[in-house]
Amino acid sequence: MTIPKIAPVATSDRGLSEKGLKAGSVGLIGAVVIGISCIAPAYTLTAALGPTVSEVGVHLPAIFLVGFIPMLLVALGYRELNNAMPDAGTSFTWATRAFGPWLGWMGGWGLIAATIIVLSNLAAVAVDFFFLMLAQIFANPSLADLTRVLPLNIATTLVFIAGACWISYRGMETTKAFQYILVAFQLLVLGWFAIAAFAHVANGTAFDATAISADWFNPFAVGSFSAFAAGVSLSIFIFWGWDVTLTMNEETKNPEKTPGRAATVTVVVIMVIYMVVSLATLSFAGIGTTGLGAGNPANQGSIFAVLAGPVMGPFAILMSLAILSSSAASLQSTFVSPARTLLSMGHYRALPKSFGRISPAHKSPGYATVAAAVAAAGFYVITRSLSENALWDTITALGMMICFYYGITALACVWYFRAEAFHGVRNFLCKFLAPLLGGVILLVMFFKTAYDSMDPSYGSGSNIGGLGLVFILGCGVILLGVVLMFFMYKRHPEFFRGEVLSRTSQVYNP
Repeated sequence: MTIPKIAPVATSDRGLSEKGLKAGSVGLIGAVVIGISCIAPAYTLTAALGPTVSEVGVHLPAIFLVGFIPMLLVALGYRELNNAMPDAGTSFTWATRAFGPWLGWMGGWGLIAATIIVLSNLAAVAVDFFFLMLAQIFANPSLADLTRVLPLNIATTLVFIAGACWISYRGMETTKAFQYILVAFQLLVLGWFAIAAFAHVANGTAFDATAISADWFNPFAVGSFSAFAAGVSLSIFIFWGWDVTLTMNEETKNPEKTPGRAATVTVVVIMVIYMVVSLATLSFAGIGTTGLGAGNPANQGSIFAVLAGPVMGPFAILMSLAILSSSAASLQSTFVSPARTLLSMGHYRALPKSFGRISPAHKSPGYATVAAAVAAAGFYVITRSLSENALWDTITALGMMICFYYGITALACVWYFRAEAFHGVRNFLCKFLAPLLGGVILLVMFFKTAYDSMDPSYGSGSNIGGLGLVFILGCGVILLGVVLMFFMYKRHPEFFRGEVLSRTSQVYNP
């Protein structure tokens, strides 16, 4: 039996080191496909459209635009950091180099925690639509209710997580091949849905035909700042995932350029998809709280499960298949980020050395991939047992986690490049202004959402001891990270003393 190896920490002239991953296995198109897959547009839209409409009503397009702006600004900062320090640890590595090991460790933990949360959520959605697909295939509606049988639901979810883990364990080439077909299929079905919805509006057969108005794109028309912040937090969730293109930087062709370009292309493509589908949904269903209305609380768990039949007729099963394939594909591709962050943290001794193991056969972070799967499975079992509304609450909590670690990373870009920020227009815009604005916006959203989510009525209304479950999930996971960080300090103080990965900054050379 071959023992998986732990790469030695031998640093390059940038203070970073290779970890044994398979270099050059992903090009620009492959990275964009994996980025889109990780975002999972079919899954994120069906899960987030309803909750976002409940917060901001017809101003959904405006909130999407506002959510897109910080994502684009942060993506520019990420691109600059990747150009200077291509490392699979991304947020962890970059924040450590800019701010030191303590804040760097928390940046890495934020990414890991967010992806663990969404992995469990993706598996849950995949299972829901798996049983819905069976009900549609066999014309037996009772089969869809099997997802409510808790033991069966948990067992099926664990099977989905294990399958996605196995594919990810086999490395980037297997991951890439798996994604091409599934991503193409879900985009085709989303396009079909949008065209069919607009056709119903034009033909007068829509449920609540609503004319598109310029006011829909006005973020200042949202009723309150709390509703605005909640809406932005949810919209940020639906853009999240593009940074997976950067965690693959040690495995891409031209690692200094390709990941950053892939991230920018991914964010723009996703924005176009979301805008078209959201406009089609609002135009067809309106925002009413009854029937097929997008504001109906009964529809908010999965808006497409409700609208696919009325919009697409006998082809509604394609939407079930698209969401199933979207969540399954994203479940698999999402393993890329936490596995490579855990790998990097183990490699640089911020976590136990075992996390730095590379599979000799597949050149993938084998131990870290399995660890991420176990954590996601455990998180799902706990949250599903605590609350039947775990889907809604984890989505909202996820928005908080994303704001947290994106914000830290964006400000790390500003600080790391501070010596050259005011030398040239491009440096000022891409290395200072864009990441500064993006980081500040996201951190403001984080603190505002954290404060609001303390209210037991926030999100699904579930609470523990009078505190909203969204707050407990979001801030509780961050506090858990602090506890683990101090535990790791006791076990591996060399990282926290800066002996393995040192703090530094870019030196300006005119």
